[in-house]
Amino acid sequence: MMDWFKPKRPQTLLGLAFDGLRVEAVVVHRSNGSAEVVRSGEGSLTHDPRSADPEVVGRELRSVLDAAGIRERRCGFALPEDLALTLQTVVPDLPEEDVQSLLQLEAENGFPYPAESLACVTSRFQLLDGPAYATQLAVQRDSITRLEAILRAARLFPVSFTFGITALQMPSSAKTEGAIALWFGERRVTVLVVSGGGVIALRTLEPGVSTDDAATRIAAEQLVRELRVTLGQLPDAVRDSLKTLRIFGRHPGTNPLESALTLRAVSLGLRIECVKQFTSNELGIKLPVTAPVTPAVAVAVRELAGRTAELEFLPPRVSAWQRFAGKHSSGQLVIAGKLTGAILGVVGLAFGWQQIQFARLSSEWAHMAPKVLELRQFQQQIKQFRPWFDDSIRSLSILRRLTEALPENGDVTAKTIELREAGTVLCSGTASDNTALLKALNRLRAMSEVVDVQVDQVRGKAPLQFTFNFQWIASPPQP
Repeated sequence: MMDWFKPKRPQTLLGLAFDGLRVEAVVVHRSNGSAEVVRSGEGSLTHDPRSADPEVVGRELRSVLDAAGIRERRCGFALPEDLALTLQTVVPDLPEEDVQSLLQLEAENGFPYPAESLACVTSRFQLLDGPAYATQLAVQRDSITRLEAILRAARLFPVSFTFGITALQMPSSAKTEGAIALWFGERRVTVLVVSGGGVIALRTLEPGVSTDDAATRIAAEQLVRELRVTLGQLPDAVRDSLKTLRIFGRHPGTNPLESALTLRAVSLGLRIECVKQFTSNELGIKLPVTAPVTPAVAVAVRELAGRTAELEFLPPRVSAWQRFAGKHSSGQLVIAGKLTGAILGVVGLAFGWQQIQFARLSSEWAHMAPKVLELRQFQQQIKQFRPWFDDSIRSLSILRRLTEALPENGDVTAKTIELREAGTVLCSGTASDNTALLKALNRLRAMSEVVDVQVDQVRGKAPLQFTFNFQWIASPPQP
């Protein structure tokens, strides 16, 4: 049956991406199984989209689009990846409805914000002969609402909100062979790890961008070190499935940090691939080789090709007319007309019975209302104060053991302590000399809860600056 009310897929779409204060906009047109970028523009905003008045930012965005001669209103928006919160869960062999309940409970306990304040999507993956996993990716609803207000002020109508890196490297394309995708932006590098058909990790790094060779070399080494840390936190089966490092950038080969990383990434044991053009297999539609490989282009082309975003954060919009049309086709309306007479006869009886039930339920509710109100207040307090309590006192235990390892005379001092996921602890500080630092590290290695102590960096002589990391494991229960 023909669906007259289903909206047709657009033939032209605006791809839009924010990179800090920088704006990239491309208009992509589809025709006869291929697509091309018909207009593009770039510009910079003077107001931060994260904090400034959405109306002001929207007017600035409209000015950038007008300067580029862009009039298309429908747009696919590439969300900044640093808005993402991630949470990974092992999925047991349970019925689907129980799995959904488990993931919802994990989200309530694992994310630092109440579940109702987050827009959350789930990406599942499973490796050969391994357990199933689910990675939950969340964005605060306030951020989504702010972006919608900005686009509305710019007279734009969004049809998709998704992360640009997942449009460049779709998770479903890595079912058998995993990959790490890097996107080099203006000031940050986005890291996406995919395998088993889903998202494993999503991070944003800020190694710094400089034209100075020495600074670029240091930034590349820092980036490789962060990649090693990311890989070290993954299960062995996941890490072994990663075969390719795919590097995306606005101008491939011209970014000095990108070039420096390419030389050093070979030590990670991955096949390096600098993506300089899209392929029809990746996008489902043919693009000219001159099309820029950017998140804005990828989001727009995938939408035009009918490959719906796998991580979609745009709130659904369903009009009252669409809801009515979805329930009633033309054939159903004819049948409904024939049954109208019989239905009208039943309505009177049903209405009377409804009033009786309504009166009875209203009486019951009058007795229940005070208790329900009290319970709702308790729930609000639990949601408000849950993040402040942790029965395991993991953080305090780590700080206590680290304090015990450092000498009391102040020869070794910790300046910063960072507690990461999967039990990784990163510590940096100063020491009077190398001997004092080695003694502290030996005391730390002797502790039963501490394993895999590794020194990341030592600079200077007396005093010297250091950075080391270790893995924290829970102490076995005492008999």
